[in-house]
Formats: sequence, structure tokens, C-alpha cells
Amino acid sequence: MHRTEVRLRTNILGEPAKHIRPLSETRAIESGANALAEGFLFAVAAGLIIGETWRSSRNQSKRRDDVDDKLEDLDTRITELTTRFNSLASQIEERLDEERRRNDELSRILERMVEIGLRGGWAEFEDTPLRIPRISLSRSHREVDQETQEERDNSIETSDGDSSRSSPSS
Repeated sequence: MHRTEVRLRTNILGEPAKHIRPLSETRAIESGANALAEGFLFAVAAGLIIGETWRSSRNQSKRRDDVDDKLEDLDTRITELTTRFNSLASQIEERLDEERRRNDELSRILERMVEIGLRGGWAEFEDTPLRIPRISLSRSHREVDQETQEERDNSIETSDGDSSRSSPSS
């Protein structure tokens, strides 16, 4: 070992090769002890570095696996919620269509009943025909209210004219 060290030093420093003398027993023991101590420290340090690297990579792989599992769970939940949302949306749409059909049918029945009633004389009281507006359920409430108000105004004007004519004659 001493010879290898001396040869290495001479080659690195560029000195000429010379005769290598053997070491004394105490120096050889001291040099061997230093080599063993340095070798032991190097082995421990290398073991710690390798162990820490392995532990770190294992933790990272666990984290990746956990994240992958969570992503898969979230993807599954999103798929389930999307399916559920679509089924609920289709059910609501079907119910709305059914309610629209029912509402249209009831509107037609009500319009027909009012029309039959108006033709049948329901709107006449003691020889005085009362003008009842034709009801169209498809129009807005505002249009019906305006039409009703106009007819009331017309009937008030007509009744005022009739009462003024009858007053002077009595």
C-alpha cells in the first residue's frame, strides 16, 4: 500500500521515479490504521448516502402512487357525477315536457269551456248583454288586463250616455 501511494504521488506531482524504501513497523501500523479508519468512514458515508437516496426515492414513489390513486378516485367521482347529472337533467326535461303538455291541454279545455259558456248565454243578465272579453291563455296577463280595462271604460261610457238620455225624459 505504501508503494502504491508513493508511485501515485510521484506520477501526479511529476517527480522522477526513485527507489521506494520500506516503512518502519510503527509507521506501517499507523498508515494501515489510517487506511482502515478512512475506509470505514468512507463505507459508512457511502452507506448513508445510498440509504437516504433509496428512502427518498421510496417516499417519492409512495407520494406518486398516492397522487395517482387520488387522481383516479377523482376521475371516477367526476364520471359518476356527470352520469348522475345527465340522468337528472333528462328526468327534469321529461317532467317539464309533460307539464307543458298538461298545461297546454288544460288551457285548451279552459278556452273551450269559456267559449261554450259565452255562446250559451252565460253572459246575459236581464235582457242586457254584458260584454265579456275573449280569454286567450297564451297571451300575457298585461294584455288581458289592458283589454279588460278598455272594455270597462267603453261600457262605462255607454252606460253614462244611457243614463243621461233617460234622466231628461223622466
